[in-house]
Amino acid sequence: MWMIYGANGYTGELIAREAVRRGEKPILAGRDRASIEKLATELSLEARVFGLDAIDLSGVQLVLHCAGPFFYTSKPMVKACLEAGAHYLDITGEIAVFEAVMRKDAEAKARGVTLLPGVGFDVVPTDCLAAQLAQRLPNADELWLAFDTGGAGLSHGTQRTMIEGLDKGGAIRRDGKITPVKQLYDVRPIPFARGEKMAITIPWGDVSTAFYTTGIPNIRVYNATSPRTIKRMRRMLPFLPLLRFKPIKRILLSRVKRGGPDATHREQGRVQLWGRAARADGTEVTLTNEVAEGYAFTVLSSLAAIKRVLAEPVQPGSFTPAKRFGAGFVNEVSS
Repeated sequence: MWMIYGANGYTGELIAREAVRRGEKPILAGRDRASIEKLATELSLEARVFGLDAIDLSGVQLVLHCAGPFFYTSKPMVKACLEAGAHYLDITGEIAVFEAVMRKDAEAKARGVTLLPGVGFDVVPTDCLAAQLAQRLPNADELWLAFDTGGAGLSHGTQRTMIEGLDKGGAIRRDGKITPVKQLYDVRPIPFARGEKMAITIPWGDVSTAFYTTGIPNIRVYNATSPRTIKRMRRMLPFLPLLRFKPIKRILLSRVKRGGPDATHREQGRVQLWGRAARADGTEVTLTNEVAEGYAFTVLSSLAAIKRVLAEPVQPGSFTPAKRFGAGFVNEVSS
């Protein structure tokens, strides 16, 4: 028996509906009684209503945690899973969450629990690409990963997470350590398979996870961004410190509309991926890939991860997706 916590959110609901289409019967859980019970009734599933201060995992083997921002919500759910002996998976892309979960490795092993954050678009495609690059160039000391979502829309939860982190700047990994950097730390053209695009460094989850997957000490992640947007971002940089004032941040958060990309965008959208691994002597390899639109991919990859964790012998500890399932896991993700 497994559970989706945050099943009333945009991505959680998509996963719940696809799970039912496949004949699965997850428990739907969250703190909003009206929306959780409405969805559970529609899908003929069990509902559990609780907040993160009173988590009920009785009889649950695995939790897929979909309630963000994960910086606030992951810690209590991880703790509850460890205490209940339930495996923990989530769809985060937040560096701080990955780092916190990786620090729980010894405890997870002692309790026989798998902790596996980032089983969605954040970070399965890029994590697998990182693993493939490391296999092709052993002993690489630099890794660049980039993606282009084609300007796809964002869910309510993703927008809230981005606003929460705007005042914190960027991040790269330098000599094995996560290092804060300014926003727009590096701007450069990236040769995606469908054509070159400008891209900017962002504090994507792989700054954390790719190090655990590959051991490569210097990591940057880039997001394709139009020159017009880059110019606008440069003009906004002096004002970002204002977001440290909670009233201003609350105003921005209050303006985020619920929902996300519609079915047409999810079905037709594609994400371009590019990666580069290099050594100090100048040797380098590059790879490209293409996957489904980000939210559509997250539905498929999270269900694929759940299926494998429940079906395979328990591997306790903290894992990245490619570390747990291998570099080819991205190719297993399908409808």
